[in-house]
Amino acid sequence: MDGVTCGGCALSAAGAIAAPALWLSMPRTQRHLGGSFENEGMNLKVLFTELPFVVLGGALLPLLVFTLLVRWVGRRRSFHNGT
Repeated sequence: MDGVTCGGCALSAAGAIAAPALWLSMPRTQRHLGGSFENEGMNLKVLFTELPFVVLGGALLPLLVFTLLVRWVGRRRSFHNGT
């Protein structure tokens, strides 16, 4: 395994951890999980409907950006080398 592959995996793992943490800190999510007055508006369905998409988005979006960046830098290097 090379450094680029390890970097992509590490970035994907960090995104999969950071995205739910950010999602949980949002006022809308806190309200749905019981953070409002006397649990008004509590809706635990968000754990099954939103949370999987948040984790997938957090893992895949940084990986996509990293992949595009690596390809772009690789093309610039091959262009400058004349190949």
